[in-house]
Amino acid sequence: MPSDHPDRRPVLVIEHQATCPPGWLGEWLTDEGLTLDIRRPYAAAPQSDSPHYLPSGLAAYCALVVLGGSMGANDDATVGWLGPVKKLIREAAERELPTLGVCLGHQLAAVALGGRVEPNPRGQTMGLQHVPWTTAAHTDPVLGPVAGRDGPNTVAVQWNNDIVVAEPAGSTALARAGTGELLAARFAPTVWGVQWHPEAGADLIGPWADKDRAAARDRGVDVDAVVGAVRAAEPALRHTWSRLARGFAAAVSTTR
Repeated sequence: MPSDHPDRRPVLVIEHQATCPPGWLGEWLTDEGLTLDIRRPYAAAPQSDSPHYLPSGLAAYCALVVLGGSMGANDDATVGWLGPVKKLIREAAERELPTLGVCLGHQLAAVALGGRVEPNPRGQTMGLQHVPWTTAAHTDPVLGPVAGRDGPNTVAVQWNNDIVVAEPAGSTALARAGTGELLAARFAPTVWGVQWHPEAGADLIGPWADKDRAAARDRGVDVDAVVGAVRAAEPALRHTWSRLARGFAAAVSTTR
């Protein structure tokens, strides 16, 4: 269906694995009139003309969204498309193309632009977590509509082992955990990253919980209870994070 958005170019969406799809975020961006070109490089056969290959550049796109995945932001040697994704993020920053990184995408954006990502010394974070906004978040064009309305009551779904430990030069922190971890940032004038999963409800995180069940049990974490809490919070999560999608779509309109 043709986009009703003023910029007719599609949004390039990079999906790193089948269990980390665009989810609610894809739904909301489409509702905002944006067309999504979802590329799945993990599904592209070598030396084929697969539509899942990453494009060589971003001239044909109005925005970039980089989703999450279980690999690490520094795994270029074993995940062949991560280097090209970082190159696209740098191009997006240079073009001032609106870019949103989610979890792994947040970490890839940080590394691509000169930051550093390492395993969280406090271990894995999973499930519902509060988002402690910085003062800068309240006037941010993408996250301001959330921070300004929900403030200290904002909750989000996190599921990550790694964190950004050094931010690129010129970054603006938009949310930071009480223990210091960067949770959201504007890494460049049009490049945003969020450590949490605005796209995820209980059905989406179910396979993640199954995969991490044994390790979580060893830490005394009941993943079924975690998933249940996310399911109960779904109406509030959808209400909150649909505003992020609207903010991002507005940024596309502003910078087209």
